[in-house]
Amino acid sequence: MNIPFNKPYLSGKETFYIEDAVKSGKISGNGTYTQKCQTFFEQQYGFAKCLLTTSCTDALEMAAILVGIEPGDEVIMPSYTFVSTATAFILRGAKIVFADSSSAHPNIDENSLESLITARTKAIVVVHYAGVACHMEPIMALAKQHDLFVIEDAAQAIDSYYTFSDGTQKALGAIGHLAAFSFHETKNIISGEGGMLVVNDEQFALRAEIIWEKGTNRTSFFRGEVDKYGWVDIGSSFLPSEIVAAFLWAQLENLDDIQRKRKAIWDSYNAGLASWAAANDIKLPEIPDYATNNGHMFYLICKSLEQRTSLISHLKNYGILAVFHYLSLHKSPFYQERHDGRSLVNSDHFTNVLVRLPLYYELEVEDVIGNLREFK
Repeated sequence: MNIPFNKPYLSGKETFYIEDAVKSGKISGNGTYTQKCQTFFEQQYGFAKCLLTTSCTDALEMAAILVGIEPGDEVIMPSYTFVSTATAFILRGAKIVFADSSSAHPNIDENSLESLITARTKAIVVVHYAGVACHMEPIMALAKQHDLFVIEDAAQAIDSYYTFSDGTQKALGAIGHLAAFSFHETKNIISGEGGMLVVNDEQFALRAEIIWEKGTNRTSFFRGEVDKYGWVDIGSSFLPSEIVAAFLWAQLENLDDIQRKRKAIWDSYNAGLASWAAANDIKLPEIPDYATNNGHMFYLICKSLEQRTSLISHLKNYGILAVFHYLSLHKSPFYQERHDGRSLVNSDHFTNVLVRLPLYYELEVEDVIGNLREFK
């Protein structure tokens, strides 16, 4: 048996659309497939404005520029996240103020945020871990109270939603001022590498296009809004080629099918491991009432580092690759001397005990469940 942690899924027309893009004579960025993908997201999820990027990291870097991060500004974010969440703001000179996770799940503890706000705080970055929503309503209220920007790191959160207390529902990525998505090959919808910036605050819409196009107003020129284009702001080459966008379009055409399959696998894990997990003092993922599940990731919370190490080794003996996830960024070699010394016990706990199980479209999930049940 050989079950990898992840296996990229081709829905069928990826190479067809790539060939079509090549034959069109335009394979640089912001062509037909880029525009089709951006329009899809805006119409499907109510995002105000979407710009494809070469990665989620690039989208986060654009967000840092747009909210005006300058040296000395403080940005609050979870310690339990991927390094890109932090480096995007470090590059602009920010001081990162790390927040702890909730005790129940890896998402940021919204109750800890107010005590971290100072006169230098400019933004709060939330990370929707495993595609499960952070508690956005109180976070947005806090940000409004203190005149802060909220940026959603929605790398894992495509097709996931948040329910407000009045019953209204919004897609993750449509709530904060800005949001960033990933289409890396480990995500639900993929293009190899790739990402997207979502602009929900109108004040950033035009400048986002300029930053996206290397600091020029080229996009406005092609819309006929100016008679020539030139260098008007800072920026970089953040937009992907049409080849990447063409691949992504084939995936988006099959979004519903991919999501049905992934959520069915997630449900099989959840039902098939419930009694085994309880018997071994292992916790399954928790989905809060305000959140939906997009089938991005199925993880286990072991009772100790030793148990997790044994479990990973057990699965490896059967040819099944399970992996742990983030290491707390506040303890990283790069940032530990810059951290303010607060103990972030929940982030460190998830660092030591969380393990991710294989989850991809073609997975024979019963094989993993059966071998897991043999672990005691």
